[in-house]
This record gives sequence, structure tokens and C-alpha cells, in this order.
Amino acid sequence: MVIRMTKEIRHFSKNKNLHLILSVIMTILSAFIQVYVIQVFMNPCNLLSSGFTGVAILIHKICNLFNINFSISLGILMLNIPAALMCYKSVSKRFVFLSCLQFGLVSFFLNIFSFTPFFDDLVLNVLFGGFLYGIGITLALKADGSTGGTDFIALYISNKIHKSLWDYVFIFNTIILIIFGLFFGWVYAGYSIIFQFISTQTISRFYHRYAQITVEITTENPDIITKAYTENFKHGMSVIDAYGAYSNKKFYICKTVISSYEEADVIDCVLNVAPNVIINSYKTNHFYGKFYHQPIG
Repeated sequence: MVIRMTKEIRHFSKNKNLHLILSVIMTILSAFIQVYVIQVFMNPCNLLSSGFTGVAILIHKICNLFNINFSISLGILMLNIPAALMCYKSVSKRFVFLSCLQFGLVSFFLNIFSFTPFFDDLVLNVLFGGFLYGIGITLALKADGSTGGTDFIALYISNKIHKSLWDYVFIFNTIILIIFGLFFGWVYAGYSIIFQFISTQTISRFYHRYAQITVEITTENPDIITKAYTENFKHGMSVIDAYGAYSNKKFYICKTVISSYEEADVIDCVLNVAPNVIINSYKTNHFYGKFYHQPIG
């Protein structure tokens, strides 16, 4: 039943209109979770969020020290809109739309929602808040959008060089938190760094766009597999002669390297044309050479 449901979800997502609806729902949920974490876990403990949202909150706090009223919602829009315009021509309109929807809703939700803190304990707020904040960002990424700001820039560059930049995003957030610590205390900055580390690791754990795997398909008829594969995917495939140690029969190993998010689709494609093959997949730690990544959005 689980396998059938998974296939139905993938089939649902391949319809462009239905996929867009699902992406919008995930984006709305992402914005809601982000605002919930800010109000329930972060504000009570004086923690700082990541990215341009964190910068907007930091500017708001610093302005308050000088009795200047600076709206966090306005700050989010002021920081994110230029980043969206910068990346607009380099990524798809769909990606830009979903990203703008996400940070726009965060700005809107901050003004209409007021959630009550859940925990009194600082450590619990850091742990649960960091994890949920990472989940919120992951939802936006899996919807083929982003939370704007540094996500815009990180994904734009990652799509160019085919490597994850989340560690650099964490460094950027750490610099912002150092500034935060200078103004508001190193204890809060320290806990905020842990908070951001947890959220970043959560993203790395659940978002695998740039992870790669090797797929090996053992078959007696490689032609139908290579034909179906090359018609549906933009990766190369090697066919290796082999023979069975037990049966002494000749067979072939079709071998390819793909992105981890393509694994289920590749396996479905192969099993549809050759249901009796043997498939083995494993993580590829290092890959050198040209590799096709589907464009963002």
C-alpha cells in the first residue's frame, strides 16, 4: 500500500497544474511554520533566525535601541525583493514566484498571527525550534522554491557549480549572529548559533538535490533498458559484459550516476520495461566530470 501511495503521489506531481497546486500548499505551510517558530520558540528566548529574515529582525532590534520603529515585515520585503530581481533571469519564473510567495506570506503572517510560547526551557526551544525551522525551509525547497534571500543566492550558485552551499550559508548566518551578540549578549548569540546549526543540518538531512547515487541494473536484455532510460533521463549509461558465477550465463550490468531525487523515477522507468531485473543503488561520494542537473523550478 505504501509503494502504491508513493507511486500515486509521484504520478500526481508530474501533472504540471496539480504539481503547482501542491507546491503552493507546501510553500504556504513553509511560511506558516517559519512564523510559528519565530513567535513560539525564538522570540521568547531572544534567538535570531537565519537568512534575510534574521537580518530584518536584527535591524528591527538595533533600531529599537535608538527608539526607531523598523517593521520586520517591511524589512523582509526590502531585503528579499532585490535578491529576487537579481536571480529572476537566471532561474525559472516558477521558482521566483514560489520564493516570493513564501517570504511574502512570512511578512504577512507575522502581522496577523500571534502564537503563545510552548516551552519555558531555553534548550528545548533551541532544539525543537531549530529542527522545525529547518523543516519549514526544506518544505519550500522541496516545492521547487525557496525562502528567499540567502536561499535565492545559494541555490542560484549551487545550480551553476553543482555543489551544495549550505555550509557557506551557515557561515553567513554566524557572522550575522556575531553582530547580534555584540549588541544583545553572547549567551543569546551562542544559543542562536546552535539553533541555526540544527536547522542547517536538518536541511542537509532532508534535502538531497545535489547528492548523487550510482544505480546498477543486472539484466539479460540491456537494449530495452538503455532505450527507456535515455528517452526519459539526461544522464549517460554504461553497459558492462558479465556472467553469473552460479549459472555461468551471460548477462549485462547497466550502470549510471544520477541525482538522489531521481532514484524513484529511474527505478520505476526500468521496472516498467523489465520487471525481472536486479537493481542495486548506493551513494556516490565523489563524481568528477560533466553531470546534468535539472534546472531549478
